[in-house]
This record gives sequence, structure tokens and C-alpha cells, in this order.
Amino acid sequence: MKPAACALLLMLTALPAQEPPGQPRKAWSPIVLQEDDKPAFPPPPSGWDVRRDGIPHGRLTMIEYDSKTVGTRRHMNVYTPPGYTPEKKLPVLYLLHGIGGDETEWQRFAQPEVLLDNLIADGKAVPMIVVMPNGRAQKDDHPKGDVFKHAPAFSVFEKDLLQDVIPAIEARYAVLADREHRALAGLSMGGGQSLNFGLGHPELFAWVGGFSSAPNTRKSADLMPDATAAKHLRLLWLSCGSRDGLIHISQDFHSWLKTQGVPHVWHVTDHAHDASEWKQVLYYFLQQLRFG
Repeated sequence: MKPAACALLLMLTALPAQEPPGQPRKAWSPIVLQEDDKPAFPPPPSGWDVRRDGIPHGRLTMIEYDSKTVGTRRHMNVYTPPGYTPEKKLPVLYLLHGIGGDETEWQRFAQPEVLLDNLIADGKAVPMIVVMPNGRAQKDDHPKGDVFKHAPAFSVFEKDLLQDVIPAIEARYAVLADREHRALAGLSMGGGQSLNFGLGHPELFAWVGGFSSAPNTRKSADLMPDATAAKHLRLLWLSCGSRDGLIHISQDFHSWLKTQGVPHVWHVTDHAHDASEWKQVLYYFLQQLRFG
């Protein structure tokens, strides 16, 4: 991750959660690891993130859509798998970025197209469409300077996602437009968005993942006030690096899910709040999306 991006992340101490006034969530805290804060998967194999010749490749396309929520045309980056054709409908993953990023962030540091091309070729992931929108729903969606003053736009994005982004994708691409074939995941600020929006709309998403979720994540009981609703989820994923000062946010939700008996994946590595963490998390998350 670039030094400037790291500096932005360190400023998360100034960012309040989406909670009632006077009840901000803590940001960076001393790290206290628990007994089950361990990797759920081994380190990725050699060559896992290297573009391979001799296999079919998908493509990335930057598209525009009309956002009635924001009142302007916006951009999103879309991966279509090898052999994509409008005649065959596919599942879709909506993949969200962090507070300092935009619709290009995942492409810049994780290359989802390379990961998926390799996984699909090896039979470890199913062909899917991956949509990487800009999760900061405002007209100036590439703000300069202090990005934290634009944090409220990440909450507004819920409406943009549900009413503008998803309909635009389903009108333009051959996607299976039901919850069983729709996933939502993201990193840091996008991780909080994914948990907030995905668990808040179980009728729309059956696969939800929060990677190193930031303080915008709602409190555990608010994320899932009725634990029986979890039976409708195909996957609930939580992950974080053990050197990440935000790990307590994911730990809290993981602990609450355990007490409620809610099945979920809990994956803790030795990474920090950084690109190497999110890249390997995406690699393993993609393999869990069987959409069967």
C-alpha cells in the first residue's frame, strides 16, 4: 500500500461510526488476541497471484451508469470471466473499497481479474461477474485532501447500490438476479458497508464478507438483531490481520456470532491493515462463493 494510503488509514481514529450521536465506535485500539484468532486457511500457494499464459482470461471494463441517488453519471469497474456471453447468466459479487479508494482500488493492489482467471482455470472458483463501484456516493467522488470529511457519502451509498448500481448491472449484464447468486464484500470502510448493507438486506444477499472492517460497522446486535435470520445466509465471512489496530471490531462481531450460534468464517492472519491482507483474503473468499 502507498504511504499516503497508510496515512489515511491511520486517521481512522477521527472517524465516528454510523451510530446514534454520542455513541462513537472506537477506532484503533491496543491489540489483544484471543485463542481462536487464527488463520482459517494456509498461506496461498506459489504463483497464486501471477498472471498465467496458456489459460483463458476474462476482462475488466470501466462502465458508466446513471445514479439517481447522486444525480450524476458514475463509474464502476466490472470483471467478466473468460467466455462470458450474454446468453448465459452468471452470479455476481459486489466488491467495495476502503475510505481512501475508489472503483479502481481493488484492481490496483489485488488484481481480482488475475486471481479469478487462475482460480477458474484450476476449478477452484466458479465463473462470476465482479462489480467494483465507487462506494462514496457524492458528485465529487474523487475528493482531494481530507477524505474523512466525505465519510457520510459511504452511508449514502447504500441507496445508490440498491437502487442504481444493482439495477444497472442487471440491465447490462447476464446476471442471476436473486439473493442466492448475489454476494457483497469489501475491505475496511467497504467491509463495514458490506456488513451493514448485506446483513441489513438478507432478502438481497446470501453471501456477505467483511475484510478488516472499519468503525463504520454497526454494533453486533444491530447488525443481526435476529440471529435466526442467519439461517438464510450461505456465507458470512469475517477476517482481519492480527497486527491491525481495528481487529477489535471484527473480534467483537465474531464473539457475538459465537454466542448466538451463528455459523461463519473467522480468518485471522499475521498481516496488518494493508493490501497484502486484503489480496489473500479475496483469494480465499472467492473460492467460498460456490453459488450452487
